[in-house]
Formats: sequence, C-alpha cells, structure tokens
Amino acid sequence: YYFQLQVILAYNLFMKSTVQNKTKLVNSVFSEVYKKYDLMNDIMSLGVHRVWKKKLIDWMNPQLNESLIDVASGTGDIAKLFSKKINNSTQITCVEPNNEMYLAGKSNLENFKNIKWHKAKAEKLPFKNDTYDFYTISYGIRNVSDINLSLKEALRVLKPGGRFMCLEFSKIDNEMINLLYQKYSKVIPIVGKYIVGSSEPYNYLIKSINEFYTQNELANLIKKNGFSNVEYRNLSNGISAIHSGWKI
Repeated sequence: YYFQLQVILAYNLFMKSTVQNKTKLVNSVFSEVYKKYDLMNDIMSLGVHRVWKKKLIDWMNPQLNESLIDVASGTGDIAKLFSKKINNSTQITCVEPNNEMYLAGKSNLENFKNIKWHKAKAEKLPFKNDTYDFYTISYGIRNVSDINLSLKEALRVLKPGGRFMCLEFSKIDNEMINLLYQKYSKVIPIVGKYIVGSSEPYNYLIKSINEFYTQNELANLIKKNGFSNVEYRNLSNGISAIHSGWKI
C-alpha cells in the first residue's frame, strides 16, 4: 500500500510539473509572437485561416441576441466576425490568458463596445453556470494545459441547448497533400525567425500540431466530457477541422 501511495504521489507531482511547464512554455511563445501574430497566421495558412474562420461562423449561424464566449481569443477574429453577423446586438465575452495577446486583442477591438475582454485560462473561467449560447475556441485548444478541464468548463458556462465550437489544426486525409504540408511546415520556423526574430515559437507550434489529436480522437474527448451530438467537418482536406457539440 505504501509503495502504491508513493507511485500515486510521484505521478501527481509529475503531472503538476508537466502542466506548469506547458503553461510557461505556451505563455512565453505568445509573448514572443503577439506583435506579428496575424501576419504569421496569414503566412502559415497562406491567408486561408480567414476563410476557415468564416466557415466556423457560417456553421454556427448565430441569431440576433445570442451570446458568445470566445476563449483563447488572440487578436479577436472570431468575436469580431460573430459580432458583425448579429449586428452587434448582444454582449460578447473574449477570454485570453496571455497578457500581451490580451492587450493586443483588446486594443484591436476597442471600437466594439459590446465585446468585453477578460484575462483568464480556459481551465478556470470566472463566469456563472449556464450563461452563454455559444462557446468558441479557435486554434487554442491544443495549447491548453488540461484539455479535459477546459472542456468541462466549456460545458459548465454554456446554457442548456448551448453549442461548443472548436476550430483547430488537424490531420490531413490526403497522402499527397500531407506530404506537401509536412515539407511546408519545416519552412515555417525559418520564416518565423525572419518575421518575428525567433524560430523557437514556431518550432513549438508545428510540434504541437503534429502531436495533437486526430479528428475522431478529439470528437471522442468532447463526448467524454459531456457534450452531445458531436460531429466535425474537415477544412482543406483536414489541415483544419471544426468540431461541434451541444449541451443537452
């Protein structure tokens, strides 16, 4: 029994250390890239990320007065598109954990009086249960330190009948396109060094994409954490994917 207890304690310490290390690493990555974040997104996706984000909003199809919490908001692209879609008719909450990204996003959307910014983590949202009609996270879920806790928080803050929507880089379903994409990925850190002054953030980003879940694995994880009617749509042969789930 004593040995089992020691193993459990050691495992818990290891997991806590791993979570802390990832949090620090992700925070330092975004602190380095925030000034050129949108430019590098355009370069990394050849500008297609803007089309993917519009497809996310189109699939959501929000109506007037429906509310949104957008987590890992970055520079606020999703909140801005959502707000325009509903004619700025309701309050939108943006959540961003990194201080530099938070300040950049807040400044970027300062003319949208219906969009409020909060500095917080996806794993611990400072909002009441059953508050929002939609929860979105765009290119942020692979960077959270605890994906299960983040999904549980998403479920908690959504109203019954609310919808979870996640846009993320995924696994390509075409062998030839995947081969080309892998070659292209190796160039991105080099471009990052030229644009941002450092290749390390982009080495991390490429590594995080390669190590992330497949479409089906992520769908199963979303179901496991309480969502219903979970489905996904591939974009550009699976370079990105949108996952959708409902709080029933």
